[in-house]
Amino acid sequence: MINDLLHRGLVVVFIGFNPSPTSSATGFPYAHRSNRFYRLLHSSGLTPILHPPSDNPHMLAWYGYGFTNIVARTTKRADEIRPEEWRAGRLILKDKLSLYKPIIACFVGKGVYQKYAERSKVDFGFQECTVLPDMMEFVAPGTSGLVRMDFDVQTSIYEELAKKVEELRKKGYRPPRQN
Repeated sequence: MINDLLHRGLVVVFIGFNPSPTSSATGFPYAHRSNRFYRLLHSSGLTPILHPPSDNPHMLAWYGYGFTNIVARTTKRADEIRPEEWRAGRLILKDKLSLYKPIIACFVGKGVYQKYAERSKVDFGFQECTVLPDMMEFVAPGTSGLVRMDFDVQTSIYEELAKKVEELRKKGYRPPRQN
């Protein structure tokens, strides 16, 4: 089972489709050995070192990064998610984002954002027209081993997010204190 890692005042909340069987078994998002998520965080500059999935619970305090999914049910592939799960997940996610108010909502995969925003055409990067006001929405490539995008291309997109995070840190952003 995967639990959300959310707190008020996060700089980025990473939003995936749903947990994979490996992630559910370990309790850590993006845990499958072929998943590029943690490598992309490091190669783009979002983290100074390459973290293993087991470091995930600490990223909230270390960097101000949170984690959730649009759908909670575990599946092998996102195409196994039923339409009613997308509809319910979209509403639950909007409520979570409204409650926790991260500075940036990062959707890990175009399909995640398409389901959330109910838009068929989206580009990678920061979105001009956001679903929720006062929150930046960033669409990043999916990180699953099934994604056939070149790693360097993926990294360059994540670097855009890293630059914005660095700007926020220079302006004084600090990760939230946990009780």
